[in-house]
Amino acid sequence: MLNIGIVRSALQDAANQVRTDLLSNRLTPVAFGAKLNDIPPLERDGWLDLLCELEEIPSDDPALPRGCAPYLPCPAATVLETVQRAGVTSNDVFVDVGCGLGRTIFLAHLLTGAGCIGLEIQPALVEAARARAARLNLERTSFVAGDATELVRRVVLGTVFFFYCPFDRERFQRILDDLEGIARTRQIRVCCVHMPPIERPWLVRVPSTSVELDVYQSTLPFDSTSSFFTQHRE
Repeated sequence: MLNIGIVRSALQDAANQVRTDLLSNRLTPVAFGAKLNDIPPLERDGWLDLLCELEEIPSDDPALPRGCAPYLPCPAATVLETVQRAGVTSNDVFVDVGCGLGRTIFLAHLLTGAGCIGLEIQPALVEAARARAARLNLERTSFVAGDATELVRRVVLGTVFFFYCPFDRERFQRILDDLEGIARTRQIRVCCVHMPPIERPWLVRVPSTSVELDVYQSTLPFDSTSSFFTQHRE
């Protein structure tokens, strides 16, 4: 039987090494993926917490609006599956809607090099996520405080939108309305964990046997010469 103290010490050493490599800009997505593969699957969530220095889940803001879910970290295995099935690359902008302390953002960025944006309604969680991103030297990550039903429409550069039980169905339908507008400017993917099927004519589910993750691709035509794209090339 393995000694728990020895296992934790080994995980801490591995996390410290990754942190050192990040601070010296020596860690590529391929190298990070190799280091993650060295961690036993059942230990990856704990290892990621050590890397991000997440010691405990904070209490939720008592003023959390009705219809919003409390903070619940997404398992690393689910993020890995999302990145793979959605085909996330360094050319993407990955948006985590309801990002909490940013663990999904950190993992998605480290695995792919994608630019990542976290939206979170609890300001204290946003401040903590920003502080951790700064300590880990993660320059292509950002966190925005506010209600996602008001913020998503502004994330016009997003290409992958991730939802992990963030809020109720009514709020989600409002966000889908806004995502349709973004999908008229670029193809996007919508990734949903433990959520009911999406029934929108402009979204097609990517075939899969997963029981918890659904990935959808937008099918709306868009014009790459539109004023939107011209504006963002200048």
